[in-house]
Amino acid sequence: MARSRGTVAVAAAISGNFSIAVLKLAGFFASGSSALFSEAIHSFADTANQSLLLFGIHQSKRKADEHFSYGYGGERFLWALISACGIFFLGAGVTIYHGIEALQHPQVARINPMIFGILAVSFLVESVTLYLAVRELRSHDAELSFAELLKEGDPATLAVVYEDSVAIVGVGVAAVGIALTYLTGNPFWDAFASIVVGACLGIVAVILINKNRLFLIGKSIPRGMKEDIIEMLEKEPHIKRVLEFRSTVLDVGHYHVKCEIEWNGAALLKLMMQGEDLEETYREVTQDYTEFKRYLAYTANRVPRLMGRIIDEIEQRIITEFPEIDYIDIEIN
Repeated sequence: MARSRGTVAVAAAISGNFSIAVLKLAGFFASGSSALFSEAIHSFADTANQSLLLFGIHQSKRKADEHFSYGYGGERFLWALISACGIFFLGAGVTIYHGIEALQHPQVARINPMIFGILAVSFLVESVTLYLAVRELRSHDAELSFAELLKEGDPATLAVVYEDSVAIVGVGVAAVGIALTYLTGNPFWDAFASIVVGACLGIVAVILINKNRLFLIGKSIPRGMKEDIIEMLEKEPHIKRVLEFRSTVLDVGHYHVKCEIEWNGAALLKLMMQGEDLEETYREVTQDYTEFKRYLAYTANRVPRLMGRIIDEIEQRIITEFPEIDYIDIEIN
């Protein structure tokens, strides 16, 4: 079975974040640093949220059945949305609350070299998991720019990219806050670093919530693909023009397209009459009313079958050209 998008990046992030969460928590108990506590909460929150992402990926792989005709791809976006809410409330909320509490009740942290060692290990692990996430993101859509990937990429992998990017920034902020507290003896910097880390998490959470919201309410396929499909349809001799085009993302890399077209009757008639002597047919059917009715019935039966065959061929060509499209419905106006 083909591996689903995001699996490697999310699984690596879970392992990395859990390991450094334990290290950061141990460092907090040894030092009492608010910034390090915030980093520990941050990593534990990332671990829990990425576990939800992995569960969503697993659920989205279920096949279509009588209850969900187009499959369970939306599960990925649902659990990614829940994960993003977790980042907002558990990660950002708890971290900012702890920073504010540390400002109100300042305590000087017991700073020692071990803290900076933990932060250095955290920076290294987060960098590796970020690299794996970016590599997986690029591997599926190599033709897209990085800005386009951030817009159209798999939300599960993007969640890892955003979370690990903020985690790296958070490690830097925590290191600066702890260093300033050590140099000045003022616990304000340690507490302030905690609040900054929480604010960064809140921003990322809002970005991810909005991204998954768009998928859940029926985001359309990328504009470039839409324009290419319409151009392909309008090049067909039997289609005069595309009147309406609708689409939705079922899952990452799985689309449903529906369009309404105006048929070219002249092209259809030309195809129907290939190899037929119209003058001879006219002479035959005009001499006998029963034969005339039989010919009309024969022609009326041929039209929908021929149109159906042409539409099937067009749909197959589009699906071959754009394998991301799982379902396409072409309707005649």
